Amino acid sequence: MLQQTQVGRVAERFEAFVARWPTAAGLAAATEDQVLAMWQGLGYYRRARRLHEAAKACVARFGGTVPRRAADLVTLPGVGRYTAGAVASIVHGERTAIVDGNVARVLLRVHGRALDPASRSTQDWLWSTAQDLVEQARSAASVNEGLMELGAIMCTPRTPRCESCPWRPRCVAHRDGTVDRIPVVAAKAVRPTVHWETLVMHDARGLVLERRSDHGLWAELWQTPTIEHDSVADARAFDPNAAWPEVAGIVEAGAFTVVTSPRRVAFRVWSAKPPKRLARGWQRVGPELLDEHAMSNAMRRVLETASFVRPTADARAARSHGAADSRRTLAPEDAARPATRVRSNNRSRREG
Repeated sequence: MLQQTQVGRVAERFEAFVARWPTAAGLAAATEDQVLAMWQGLGYYRRARRLHEAAKACVARFGGTVPRRAADLVTLPGVGRYTAGAVASIVHGERTAIVDGNVARVLLRVHGRALDPASRSTQDWLWSTAQDLVEQARSAASVNEGLMELGAIMCTPRTPRCESCPWRPRCVAHRDGTVDRIPVVAAKAVRPTVHWETLVMHDARGLVLERRSDHGLWAELWQTPTIEHDSVADARAFDPNAAWPEVAGIVEAGAFTVVTSPRRVAFRVWSAKPPKRLARGWQRVGPELLDEHAMSNAMRRVLETASFVRPTADARAARSHGAADSRRTLAPEDAARPATRVRSNNRSRREG
């Protein structure tokens, strides 16, 4: 839950989640829809699916318990080298290293290496150097936690607190005056903008939803019927009445933009009453069942824009400080493949 999510958001979800599924076996027995619904608000839903798959793997291969060794942990879905090393060393005391962004920054500066931490050769060096430190330390947990905290609190990306750093006497970057140039930061790719039209239809019997395809951005989550464009020209030419001919009285409710890792998604929100006969792929979901249908934070924003739900106090506060959902960046693995273009009849094709 803490991977690329603010601690405050996790605190709201963690206790309820583990209260419902206190064991790996209990989580493994849940349905994916149940897990995704409990995950709402945390974003990056691929992590929830992988956690669910990992619980099943624990039942199938480890007798229903979470393994202790890094070599076993890393075989679980969604568990990478860093997570495996963190659990194995901090929880179980195994002498195994961890490297995250904080650790990488500390080690590169201390050794005076102006390198890109994302490159394969740099990663090999970082893991080898971190493992050497763990082997020499009395406590693997202490050295790993210490390196992470040093990077998070003192050896920060900008304005590091070098005067208070215990490693200042041996830090090559500090000696050479190159702290601000280490590590090397690769240029960020320009994010293209895609344009999504989404129609919020609701009445006393519920809200009309459809399910996204099983790949791309927000895969398999629920959304209001949505049509996607790649170009501004297509968005300008969009006619909601032609796109959704079965729906009468469509009005524009508002617009906003969400920033994701590979692209910016510009939402335009429309509103109407549901038609008597729903199009193929649409489902009317009653108010009592909405919590069982997992949606992205962006879709929650859609419902707020159409005045179907009220923004939470946290959402209002975040937006007033410039940290709205429209500013959040999704994890790369959540949008690794091209999104599909979902039409009102729920047929889809890949983006051109």
